[in-house]
Amino acid sequence: MPDSPSPPAPVRARLSAEDRRRQLVGIGLRMLTERPIHDLSIDEIAAEAGISRGLLFHYFATKRDFYVAVVRAAARRILRAARPDPEASRAVQLTQSLDGYLGFLERRREPYLALLRGSAGGADYVSEIYEEIRGAFVARAAASLGAARSTPRTELALRGWFSFVEDTALAWAKDPTVPRAELVSILARALPALVTTAEPGLAADLSPELLAHLGLDTSRDAP
Repeated sequence: MPDSPSPPAPVRARLSAEDRRRQLVGIGLRMLTERPIHDLSIDEIAAEAGISRGLLFHYFATKRDFYVAVVRAAARRILRAARPDPEASRAVQLTQSLDGYLGFLERRREPYLALLRGSAGGADYVSEIYEEIRGAFVARAAASLGAARSTPRTELALRGWFSFVEDTALAWAKDPTVPRAELVSILARALPALVTTAEPGLAADLSPELLAHLGLDTSRDAP
């Protein structure tokens, strides 16, 4: 009795150039949970995508271009998660952004740490993209302060505030010992406290809306 014919091998779907780039970046993002960006293996990524190493460079001219695309995609995820309602007040936007950031770290703490390790490792493109993330948070925080003028001291304080937010959020994401809403309040309240410690004369210029939103408005207690 003749052997029955073998079933045909499955045909791999042909992806458009944009879909292939998206697939490769997605694989890179997943691997970023396990290792810093500079340790991603181009050979492993190409193999998982079912293409040759050489074909990967048809979609990304250099290894650096691929790494930049992966890091930018990671940064977009962070900023998208922390994006507040554009129709909300600036004070509310601040706490919405913090809440979104904490929510992101709850789910994706390891990829964020991998991004940080890449930044600390000295890769210039990682440092630049990380600075864009920091800059977005600092700008939102500065906007929430209202008419308080910017000075060299307040600029340092704002950067220091984000470092405090980041370090505290990472520790909390590993061991969430307080409710998320409570931590949002702690982080937000630290902002006017730090700015007015750096520049005590700015206390009277802080946004009344921000102070009221954070429960720090003492005007009702005035005689």
